Amino acid sequence: MDKKLRIIYMGTPEFAVAPLKALLDAGYDIPAVVTVPDKPKGRGLQLSQSDVKKFALERGNMDILQPEKLRDEQFLLKLRSYDADLFIVVAFRMLPEVVWKMPKMGTFNLHASLLPKFRGAAPINWAIIQREKETGVTTFFIDEKIDTGNILLQEKCRIEERETIETLHDKLMEMGSLLVVRTVRELENGSVTPMPQDASSLTPQTSAAPKLNKTNCRIDWSKTAEEVDALVRGLSPYPAALTAMETGTGERIEMKIFATELTSSTSDKVVITDKKILVPCSDKLLEITSLQPAGKKRMASRDFINGHKNLIGDENIRFV
Repeated sequence: MDKKLRIIYMGTPEFAVAPLKALLDAGYDIPAVVTVPDKPKGRGLQLSQSDVKKFALERGNMDILQPEKLRDEQFLLKLRSYDADLFIVVAFRMLPEVVWKMPKMGTFNLHASLLPKFRGAAPINWAIIQREKETGVTTFFIDEKIDTGNILLQEKCRIEERETIETLHDKLMEMGSLLVVRTVRELENGSVTPMPQDASSLTPQTSAAPKLNKTNCRIDWSKTAEEVDALVRGLSPYPAALTAMETGTGERIEMKIFATELTSSTSDKVVITDKKILVPCSDKLLEITSLQPAGKKRMASRDFINGHKNLIGDENIRFV
């Protein structure tokens, strides 16, 4: 091949680092990366850099662009100056048309689902939460809407029975990095045909993967044990499922739940022994095995019980 494509890469979190590294290792010319501005973080409000910026600084030989606004004229002038053949986007922001139409070959995105399923900000989480058996990664050309453009390539991945967002994220990150390089190669040699997405078979549950917030991360204990368990796994370890324990004495303990276990036991009351916390769902009890009370560290349930012996046998405890 006489000339490698010139690529501008856009991304922010850890998920976007592996494809960038894979492209550089494959020898592609990436003169610049685009990422979010540094943001104050923590109690000291020290400026925090995105994972993509950290990697680009370590790797060197790349400009780092951090525009506040993607329509800023100075940013657009700088972007045009690279005369890139292709833009690649992984876990970044929605691009205005003036940006994604800029390169000769267009702009493609890596999305962590089998589009058109789970369009949106949190596809890995929602695939687990909705108890899908498989998911995957998709590369597609960006268009005017979110995650609706013509598909280039896809790779499937099995979701294991006890999969969490942590384990699935890492598998898809590796698969995605390989798929990005493969997509670039097939665009180079003209062996890939973009295909329109067919959303006709989608259900309301699998059509969208909305951004996670305090509302959709809160456990609804009126659901089945399997549904609650899937929510916990789809949010563990971050941002984590939320609930609160209300005791018979009126105490309320807000907490994050990191791990649960399905049981075959039934009861309409919370059961707390010296080792276990079991919470009734609509069909059966679900055991909480790992939690984090507000203001405390993550701990095993038995350690929480050791510090709250008064809860053992309290029949008036509720989880809400």
